[in-house]
Amino acid sequence: MSSVVRQRQSLMFRARSYMAFAISPRPPIVDWLADLDATLEQSKGFFASYPVALDLSAVQLSASAISHLVESLAERSIRVLGIEGIDPAAAADAAGLPPILRGGRNTLESETPEPIPVAAAAPVAAASGPGPHKASPASLLIEDPVRSGQSIVFFEGDVTVLGSVGSGAEIVAGGSIHVYGTLRGRAMAGASGNARARIFCRRVEAELLAIDSYYKTAEDIMEILGRGPAQAWLEGSTLKISALN
Repeated sequence: MSSVVRQRQSLMFRARSYMAFAISPRPPIVDWLADLDATLEQSKGFFASYPVALDLSAVQLSASAISHLVESLAERSIRVLGIEGIDPAAAADAAGLPPILRGGRNTLESETPEPIPVAAAAPVAAASGPGPHKASPASLLIEDPVRSGQSIVFFEGDVTVLGSVGSGAEIVAGGSIHVYGTLRGRAMAGASGNARARIFCRRVEAELLAIDSYYKTAEDIMEILGRGPAQAWLEGSTLKISALN
């Protein structure tokens, strides 16, 4: 009888980093949820299609209370990717909780204490290997429009978009962001801690503008400026937005 030898395929594991929002509840949780509802009412798509981390370092919750909080967030269409800021042993007491996350790094913080959406940016891997290496470019040029759902992340320098940025799209740059069309999505400049970065666009209809550690949402932008050519920059600890003549 002939025997068939089955060759086993090796498993491939690769480490990947993703952009995520981290939300940090503050006691009392009922009031914090009410503030969150107020923010979501103003910006209904704020967390749309984004992975979310739940940072519980500021609260003391039982395993059952954490489960209830995760369910409450799910009812608001916020899907929790993982949890940080709790003792892993305590999390083991509750079945069905998202996994424990470690090693997160905050890069964007709200100017107001709550709620606090934070985009955690992953460090850029450096080139390795023998031989000479070309220096990383200081800017990235996007010649096509950035469509809804697309994400452009470039921590090494500026990002320039010759077209428009669609609703639900995002641009994340270590330096400044230049959009020669309409900016309808999210623009996050200075994501590597560059407080001198700026955002420029021909027409602003943005869902969010952020520089270094500060951001403004669509409602704030419309109240300050409305639609039209605009620039955003940091003045001390305040995110400024003005029209471009």
